[in-house]
Amino acid sequence: MSKVIEGLYYSESHEYVRVEGEFGFIGITDYAQHALGNVVYVDMPEVDDEVTAGEEFGAVESVKAASDLISPVSGTVVEVNEALEDEPELLNKDAFGNWIIKVQLSDPSELDALMDAKAYESHCAE
Repeated sequence: MSKVIEGLYYSESHEYVRVEGEFGFIGITDYAQHALGNVVYVDMPEVDDEVTAGEEFGAVESVKAASDLISPVSGTVVEVNEALEDEPELLNKDAFGNWIIKVQLSDPSELDALMDAKAYESHCAE
């Protein structure tokens, strides 16, 4: 069973958002990294790029497959996790500890459309 962390927001496409004030840290879930297998590359947007809820902002490539990253929220990218450029496998080691992008949230009400940990666990079990 993949681990799910309370207090985060989850999307159906297996991204999470950890909210701190007006910022959201977006990454892939433990379920997603298990499904992908060994991650070999993470394609990330640039700082100051805009991301839109429900739209692609990058991709994660593994030995098995490539998967688009779908933003769970809208906002402006204020930071990317540069460690992933040299060590994409960090996502396999700790998906929740290694966020992909940090965004300034433009519409915090979008969080209401996302799942909590319990709902996400049910979604993964389907």
